[in-house]
Amino acid sequence: MCADYTRPFLLPPLPGAGGKQAGFFPGSTIGNFEPDAAVAFLANYARVLGPGGEMLIGVDLKKDPEILNAAYNDRAEVTAAFNLNLLKRVNRELDADLEIDRFEHVAFYNEAEGRVEIYIRSLVAQEARIAGTRFRFAEDELIHTEYSYKYSVAEFRALASRAGFRPVDTWTDPAALFSVHYFRLR
Repeated sequence: MCADYTRPFLLPPLPGAGGKQAGFFPGSTIGNFEPDAAVAFLANYARVLGPGGEMLIGVDLKKDPEILNAAYNDRAEVTAAFNLNLLKRVNRELDADLEIDRFEHVAFYNEAEGRVEIYIRSLVAQEARIAGTRFRFAEDELIHTEYSYKYSVAEFRALASRAGFRPVDTWTDPAALFSVHYFRLR
């Protein structure tokens, strides 16, 4: 089945009788939603799965800020290339004339908000045409591209509870960097 996972959709009927619906959301994409949007996303899944539905979901855990900052500012600049690729796409898909070498990748862990914040910073005052409109960027102006929320196990369980799920089990890797949660609808 192909569907936009951020919008309501219907699952096809299960063969046989008495089966229950289960959802699987791997990786840590849930962290890209702001917390209230994550609750709305899970509440939508609760409606899709129906009574007795279950959910298996991956969640990136809170960890030492040095680990997070190093991961999002890796020496090979893989994350920077991924982030700056947005400007290449804007140039290609929106007939823009952004000079990519006049921008840089910026990422840092905001401990108070429990998230990594990712931006593209303009290195100089500049103008660019995007889809026929001129835009001005000030020197050091930040363009927000992504949040990546990190949760403790207890925080994510509480968030999922707001959407009608109750925890059944949770597993983490030996270093407690990542978690997989198994929930059941109440």
